[in-house]
Amino acid sequence: MIKLFKKLGYTSLETGKNSKYLKYAIGEIILVVLGILIALSINNWNENRKSRNEEAKILIALKADFKVS
Repeated sequence: MIKLFKKLGYTSLETGKNSKYLKYAIGEIILVVLGILIALSINNWNENRKSRNEEAKILIALKADFKVS
C-alpha cells in the first residue's frame, strides 16, 4: 500500500500534475496526524487506567488499616 502511494506521488511529480501531488501530500499528512492522535489517546487511556488501579490499591490498604485500628 505504501509503495502504491509512493508511486502515485512520484508519477504525479514527473508528469507535472502538481495539484494531484498536493492532494497526495495532504492525504499523507492527515494520515500521520490521525496516527499520532490515536497513539496519544491510547496512551492517555492507559495512564488513566494505571491511576485508577493505583487508587484502588490505596483505598484497599486504607480500608485494611481502619479495620485494624
